[in-house]
Amino acid sequence: MRRPTSPLWHHSDFIKLWTGQTISEFGSQISQLAIPLLALLELNATTFEFAVLGVLGFMPFIIFALPAGVWVDRLRRRSILIVCDSSRAVLLALIPVLWAAGVLQIWQLMVLQFLIGIFTVFFDVAYQSYLPSLIERSDLVDGNSKLQLTVSIAQVGGPGTSGALIGAITAPYAIIFDAASFVISSVFMITMRHRENVPERPKDGHPRMWPQVKEGLNWVVGHRWLRAIAACTGTSNFFSSLYFAVLLVYAVRTLQFSPLELGVMFAIGSCGAIIGALLANRIRLRIGVGQAILWGSVFFCVPALIYPVAPRAIALPLFMLAQALIQFGGMVYNITQISLRQAITPERLQGRMNAAMRWIIWGTIPLGALLGGAIGQWIGLTTALWVGALGALCGFLPVAFSSIRKIQKMPEAVEEPTPAQAELEGGLVEGVPLPGPAAADA
Repeated sequence: MRRPTSPLWHHSDFIKLWTGQTISEFGSQISQLAIPLLALLELNATTFEFAVLGVLGFMPFIIFALPAGVWVDRLRRRSILIVCDSSRAVLLALIPVLWAAGVLQIWQLMVLQFLIGIFTVFFDVAYQSYLPSLIERSDLVDGNSKLQLTVSIAQVGGPGTSGALIGAITAPYAIIFDAASFVISSVFMITMRHRENVPERPKDGHPRMWPQVKEGLNWVVGHRWLRAIAACTGTSNFFSSLYFAVLLVYAVRTLQFSPLELGVMFAIGSCGAIIGALLANRIRLRIGVGQAILWGSVFFCVPALIYPVAPRAIALPLFMLAQALIQFGGMVYNITQISLRQAITPERLQGRMNAAMRWIIWGTIPLGALLGGAIGQWIGLTTALWVGALGALCGFLPVAFSSIRKIQKMPEAVEEPTPAQAELEGGLVEGVPLPGPAAADA
């Protein structure tokens, strides 16, 4: 049997991070289905309340993402990951406790969703910023592929298991398993041996937050590759969240899908994500970094048209097809563009770059979900699906008309400036990146 050639198979700390995240990803699949079904079936949420619940899960990305990036660049990122996983475990555990006590109401579920979202913001920013310091930058595509493969496998096996679990013990009690998965993930990260170097604290204390936030925003907005990626992802997220805000409501109340059918739909559809994760590196090597990003974006934008046109008699298999194509394209796109972002950003800006990107690209999600809920509530579910699907067609255009499509190979790592050089340059002024290979386009 041929032994694995990837150096990451022998990187014990990466294996621990990967294992912990694998467990928590499977657990998260339970809550992603259980919380919406709890709101719909047990708490009888209206279409608009259901959309607001989704909005509150992503609203923290608008409010907290930018300051989170500053703190991630100031503190040890591993510690942030541990605190966030532990906190989410406690908050999730409160849902079945309140339900068992007979006092859970929709507004309490919304508050918990918002609080969980806050810790998710800090975790996601720290997670993507921690990887480049944990492994060699030449291994970033491999590392991101493995982590995203875990997500894909969880999306295949998780929903079907979640649907069966929810059917057996009901939605609120199924969430206990997700809370436990975050505890296990925390334990794996606690046992990691890798220790980061905390940025040196200036004699007069840390600089004010806003100049550091602005520096991260300027890096993203001022770099034409990052700007195009942000525009592409932000646009597609806005319109996909618009139609997804009503997709479950449409599937449950119009098409009469059962929880098990929903789980099977997402599981089979997610096979596309596994294929995308397995082939992303080969696709990048075959057609180039830029073309992989471009065609990945096309595949996750166009198939949304299937949702509003699918006849009811064959809606389930067509929804599975749409899910498979969208997730295949999204996986190839995400693995490649995240690796590109990490490669071209200096280490000291990793947290703020990821925070600025999260603020832009995930900040559009609650806005799209809120609009989708409003359209679905007061105009119609099918209309909301059409608006989201047609708008999603514009998502890949920023990448198609940018120089990203010409990138063949992953750029070399940026030579990081010393604090004295950064101070001499005045940071990033008027959206102009610091000197280095990241500023050049291929």
